[in-house]
Amino acid sequence: MASSNFSDAVSAWVEKTKRRMEDVVHTSATRLAEAVIEGTPDDSGALVHSFQASASEIPVLRSGQSSDTAPAGSYGFDAGPVNLAILGVPLGGRIYMGFTAPYAAAVEYGVDGKAGAGMVRLAAQRWSDTVEQAVRETA
Repeated sequence: MASSNFSDAVSAWVEKTKRRMEDVVHTSATRLAEAVIEGTPDDSGALVHSFQASASEIPVLRSGQSSDTAPAGSYGFDAGPVNLAILGVPLGGRIYMGFTAPYAAAVEYGVDGKAGAGMVRLAAQRWSDTVEQAVRETA
């Protein structure tokens, strides 16, 4: 009987640990997406609105638009689809994130002598801190 209780306790611990690992991954990825969005300069919101996440493929750049010509404040960002994509990724799976607006690279890296915002690079540089914070929060 004691062996069965021990096995049950180990199994419960394993399941709890797997859930916590998933929570850390999902929380970290969500925070990474939030950091990218928060660091994205975008007057109209079109660039931010083009940010996507997927469990199956890298977001594809749209063609035909070279810059953001929409009036200021025209777009809002709905984090729901990004969060759902992240939550749908199993432990060990891949999460792809990116912008679909064709001018995203120009904003990230700069163009015509204008410095880039580095919103993706800066968020990625803080990845270790992001994960450490998620570990503390999901404890």
